[in-house]
Amino acid sequence: MRIYYESRLAKVCLSDKGKKLIAELDQELDQEELTDTQKAKAKWTQVEALVGSEKRIRNVAKDIVSHFEARHEVFAGKGMIVAMSRRIAANLYEEIIKLKPEWHSDNPNKGVIKVVMTASSSDGPKLAKHHTTKQQRKALAERMKDNDDELKLVIVRDMWLTGFDAPSLHTLYIDKPMKGHNLMQAITRVNRVYLDKPGGLVVDYLGIAADLKEALSFYSDAGGRGDPTLAQEQAVNLMLEKIEVISAMYHGFPYENYFEAETSQKLSLILAAEEHILGLEDGKKRYINEVTALSQAFAIAIPHEQAMDAKDEVAFFQAVKARLAKFDGTGTDKTDEEIETTIRQVIDKALVSEQVIDVFDAAGIKKPDISILSEEFLLELKGMAHKNVALEVLKKLLNDELKVRAKKNLVQSKSLMEMLETAIKKYQNKILTAAEVMEELIRISKEIVSSDNEAKNMGLSDFEYAFYTAVASNDSAKELMQHDQLRELAIVLTQKVKENASIDWTIKESVRAKLKVIVKRLLRQYGYPPDMQLLATETALKQAEMIANELCAA
Repeated sequence: MRIYYESRLAKVCLSDKGKKLIAELDQELDQEELTDTQKAKAKWTQVEALVGSEKRIRNVAKDIVSHFEARHEVFAGKGMIVAMSRRIAANLYEEIIKLKPEWHSDNPNKGVIKVVMTASSSDGPKLAKHHTTKQQRKALAERMKDNDDELKLVIVRDMWLTGFDAPSLHTLYIDKPMKGHNLMQAITRVNRVYLDKPGGLVVDYLGIAADLKEALSFYSDAGGRGDPTLAQEQAVNLMLEKIEVISAMYHGFPYENYFEAETSQKLSLILAAEEHILGLEDGKKRYINEVTALSQAFAIAIPHEQAMDAKDEVAFFQAVKARLAKFDGTGTDKTDEEIETTIRQVIDKALVSEQVIDVFDAAGIKKPDISILSEEFLLELKGMAHKNVALEVLKKLLNDELKVRAKKNLVQSKSLMEMLETAIKKYQNKILTAAEVMEELIRISKEIVSSDNEAKNMGLSDFEYAFYTAVASNDSAKELMQHDQLRELAIVLTQKVKENASIDWTIKESVRAKLKVIVKRLLRQYGYPPDMQLLATETALKQAEMIANELCAA
């Protein structure tokens, strides 16, 4: 995974004297070795005093808090701060919780920020209170690896810089002179693959760019993948490039009006923007891909000044993308939230409610309280001015309805899903217009409502109706057998399957064989067409497999 670099040196005003002292430090910076050399120790002490000065620590704390909060708003995950000494780590913690007191907790199992180190009573109370036992560090490590845990930031000196992996860790703040292998080990804490994490960011407070480049070069030579030496400016440039591409997709559409609009107007503009994108050649797919790439670049670029300036524009693009992804009728089980689990949207949550009704509120259409596929609702949907949006919404609604039925009724759901997919393909191939495919989808909606009504009129449960469709799905059976016979056969089939099915019956050939004999016998008993019995038996068995667990629980 790529590693990006950002210098924050100028933000915390490290003096030229300080830079020179850091540059002159011996290459071996391991604390144990430094204590063996008095000269090196004296130099280290000077640098530690400079880096750990009260004013500088205050500035670093303020910068880290603002930086991390800005990133966390759009990029869910964790951060690690590497301090030069335990004293600096403890002081930095104190300054951070002065700014964010709600992040502190004396309970090791609570709190947003922790210091991970060892200390003794002889080190004084400020350091001793941050002492962690091996068991406590293990518990903290588990908290850090759990993205749902409130622990988001840790301050370390040496611990966890090797052998510790928290995949959601995306930002490493380095405020400690480091070189070579030690630096390489530290930066690889943020290069672990995690969901849709676009890369790790190393934030430099000490001007270690040259050392970082050397360490990253070693990392690449050692087998690291890709180009890890990417400056944050490259992410900013990519972000700006994607904004330009997406803006071009809005040619002729005044999306700039969104930024000054009231909330109600924003909803209408998002709806109109969605209609515009859907009207482009392959518009939905291209738009979602481009905004996803923009979101990833933006997540790395934040809180760069140009990224902050573009925040509102990114918000609008993401709001429209959220709508397009939400009403995706392609059959994917992933929601927009699941697709973008790490890179958070910076949009107004009120504009992307999970409720479909929000779209209709914006269009001035009220969703009725009765079935979403009612005649009244379908007529209102058909009358929407934004035909492409109406089409996307109905595709989503139908897809959801059929997913529910697919869990119970093999034949009916398969038939209706084929009808839906055929209509969508005709639209995509430009055989049907948006208005014509709306008619097709409305017809499918009526088929769904009709099948629901048929089950009720026949007095059949969902399971019984599922078996009814399994045995009544061919014309010869309907011609030779009376309607009541097929109904009775479905009821008896349901009962027999319920009596003989077990939770794991699908993996027991003996149970399956027994059911097969029962089904065949019942088909013959009720006069089912001989030439169709084999097919009906297999269909009924597949139906039984689908709902065996539900029948056992019923």
